[in-house]
Amino acid sequence: MLKNKITKLLIGTNNKGKLKEIRDLLPKNLKIYSTSDLKIKSPAENGKSFEENSLIKAKYFSKKSKMICLSDDSGLEIDFLDGDPGIYSARWGGKKGNFLKAMNRVFKELDKKDKNWKNKKVKARFVCALTIFKAGQKMTSSIGKIEGHISSTMRGKNGFGYDPIFIPIGKKITFGEMKPIQKYKIDHRFRAFQKIKKFF
Repeated sequence: MLKNKITKLLIGTNNKGKLKEIRDLLPKNLKIYSTSDLKIKSPAENGKSFEENSLIKAKYFSKKSKMICLSDDSGLEIDFLDGDPGIYSARWGGKKGNFLKAMNRVFKELDKKDKNWKNKKVKARFVCALTIFKAGQKMTSSIGKIEGHISSTMRGKNGFGYDPIFIPIGKKITFGEMKPIQKYKIDHRFRAFQKIKKFF
């Protein structure tokens, strides 16, 4: 396990939305670097789970930067689509990571399964795997999930990724309609972070 509290950290993502959310969760006195600061491109994510992909990224970025790295792999699982897009959530947006395209694909796939899906509660969840890695030390990882359902239309301009089509359980609005401060207190990334925040 990590020997001392972390004071300097690389956030292992080239996704600006994720970078902002992770940065906002971390203590303000931490010296934080991003992979774009160091101009490190992302590795191929060929794991079979969020945990595997999170570890692939954490190891890769840590070795390239010789720093402790906190990496995230997250995505949306939709029960009606047998768990898709899942670990391929970003890839549904194509090479440019266009999430408008990705959300439209979700709607298209749901239409194929059931033309009447908009009148049903299509269960889904956001999953986040966070991994802290430093060469020569035991890595640590955690999983956070939030259950909810798919909105029949895209709603809201806040957040990023699939936020405009995800309504968390017990709420009437999508993540895209929530103020960031509301979302940060309940989302999958927050839940995963609660399990590892003792290292900071």
